[in-house]
Amino acid sequence: MTTISSVNTFEHVDAVEESKQASWREYLAISKTGIVMSNLITTFAGLYLAAYYTGTTLGADPLNAFLALLGSALIIAGGCALNNYIDRDIDHLMERTKERPTVNGQLTGKQTLTYGLALSIGGTAFLAMTTFVAAVIGVAGLITYVVLYTMWTKRTTTLNTIVGSFAGAVPPLIGWAAIDPGLHPFAWALFLIMFVWQPPHFLALAMKRADEYKAAGIPMLPVVAGFALTKRQIIWYIAALIPVSLFVADFGVVYTTAAILLGGGWLVLGLAGLKMKDDLKWAKHMFIYSLNYLTVMFVLMVIVHMF
Repeated sequence: MTTISSVNTFEHVDAVEESKQASWREYLAISKTGIVMSNLITTFAGLYLAAYYTGTTLGADPLNAFLALLGSALIIAGGCALNNYIDRDIDHLMERTKERPTVNGQLTGKQTLTYGLALSIGGTAFLAMTTFVAAVIGVAGLITYVVLYTMWTKRTTTLNTIVGSFAGAVPPLIGWAAIDPGLHPFAWALFLIMFVWQPPHFLALAMKRADEYKAAGIPMLPVVAGFALTKRQIIWYIAALIPVSLFVADFGVVYTTAAILLGGGWLVLGLAGLKMKDDLKWAKHMFIYSLNYLTVMFVLMVIVHMF
């Protein structure tokens, strides 16, 4: 399925796969702990809110909560490692990925594949110890990310961002399903918030790294359609996110007010980009704002249910 890669790129990979002795640091690097931690915030929100709306607490069954978080962390890290395994033929072409352990020879393809599969299987097993539904959702997210996104759409279409958004939106569903496999409508609202948030987040990143994606032959929207169209797309997604974030307006006036203000602030910053001449500076601001938006929103969801 690696349609854009030439034989020469794999010769490059083979050349560096006479590996040095790998340490835990290399394995930690391909686990992408930053991504894992940010996703665990949304997983925890799903867990906490599911407990709240089913009339229980996480303290009533701490082992279940621990298994849900551990399983989620492992399956997400496993997916990231498998992503590194698949992309090792193009990562040396991009500045931000050329020093990955899978590129510089610190980890071989076999080591990376084995590690990624082991984490994924372990994570699935731990999720299955909570509920079957949580495990199914975790596996569905993994397959979407590794196969549908990394192996296929990332290399073939600008719709890759949408496909990847499905995978990125499952952590709160996993958390909720670990407590309530029936999945209350609020669980799906969290999924939708995550799903709509991701395109403007990743399109801003794609603008920042447009030259690298172009060099690697990855058809990200800024590469294929240019910055002007990408900026308009980002603005439309943010405009859609504001009403979507209000699907859970029942969380209270504090949450609702914050959702409107944070979403409105992001939209204003987006619209300002239509007149800014420095597109890369604007994309950087948009990317940072998106990270802060997601963190504040999901932490706030938990806090407003504590009091």
